[in-house]
Amino acid sequence: MRRVVVTGAGGLLGWHAAAHLRARNCAAGFKGEPLPFDLVGLDRTAFSDDAALAAALTGVDVVLHFAGVNRGADADVERGNVEIAERLATACRTAGVVPHIVYANSTHAGTDSPYGRSKRAAGDILAAVTPRFTDLVLSHIFGEGARPFYNNVTATLIHQVTRGETPTINAGGQVRLLHAGAAVEAAIGAFLDGTTGEVRPEPRPMGVQELLSRIQTFHAAYTAGVFPDLADPFDLALFNSYRAALYPDFFPRSLKLNSDARGVLFEAVKGGGGGQTFLSWTEPGVTRGNHFHLDKVERFLVLEGEAVIRIRRALGGPVWEYRVSGAAPAAVDMPTLHTHSIENVGDKPLLTLFWTQAIFDPAAPDTYADPVLG
Repeated sequence: MRRVVVTGAGGLLGWHAAAHLRARNCAAGFKGEPLPFDLVGLDRTAFSDDAALAAALTGVDVVLHFAGVNRGADADVERGNVEIAERLATACRTAGVVPHIVYANSTHAGTDSPYGRSKRAAGDILAAVTPRFTDLVLSHIFGEGARPFYNNVTATLIHQVTRGETPTINAGGQVRLLHAGAAVEAAIGAFLDGTTGEVRPEPRPMGVQELLSRIQTFHAAYTAGVFPDLADPFDLALFNSYRAALYPDFFPRSLKLNSDARGVLFEAVKGGGGGQTFLSWTEPGVTRGNHFHLDKVERFLVLEGEAVIRIRRALGGPVWEYRVSGAAPAAVDMPTLHTHSIENVGDKPLLTLFWTQAIFDPAAPDTYADPVLG
């Protein structure tokens, strides 16, 4: 087991990194194998106590350093990133460790701005701590859990579009987009492979107008009950980021029932590029699921019986509960990086339709056992 410290664990990249490492632990545990990682998450408050920080770093093999300052007065930003790096470097020396440090740098480090200078200086400080140093240079990050109006244009646009607003943008603006999952996989791959030096994950260049148009297209289709084409991994990542922002209030989504003398007809899933449909009977009192996905889109639709669907962010947080019934079919789509389950709370067998946008691949199931309650 390798001890891995993730700094900035409460932020976008930190949470994604911890969730991806958790997924590897879940996969190993499901197969009865030893867990590969002893995961320690540190938020910004950990850097206010040098002794506690050194204790957390004792015996550490890897530090994924995502903590930083990117907002505030220029002087605070320039000083803040340097101070965090200095504290981390001092704590490593105090703890007597020389870990592999993967540093989340920025393309702005090449600019002569307060933020750019601070990111460059912080990297120099950490590179002096260890010969195993990876300079992970990142562009415009987006992903599930990103905060709107916090240096994240994608999250801001999603927030505005889903609330029926018309964003004001620089129509000529350009972004170089990289999903948080791709960024943290590059970070994890660096320490697993022993890669040092500069690593630059390839972003998707795009105009801000095109980005807005894609989000608007997603929203128009999805609210009309249609999944967009998700064959492009970038579109899948962007769509999953959009969907996550709809929770918890957007669901369940009632389906239109077409009734006549013959009975009832309704559409369960439309679009999405095909995928795979499963049907299951579940006995009273039994719970299915208790797993999460990193990429997969999954729909739960109760056709007969009574159930409670529960959803929780990976690594903890409140549990959202949705009571659903076959008497009034309503879809609940599972957000990525959230563990979920469905419990039969009725007194008869529960019939449920499950749909995913991808055909199940036993070699890469993207399914990580993790109890929602517990």
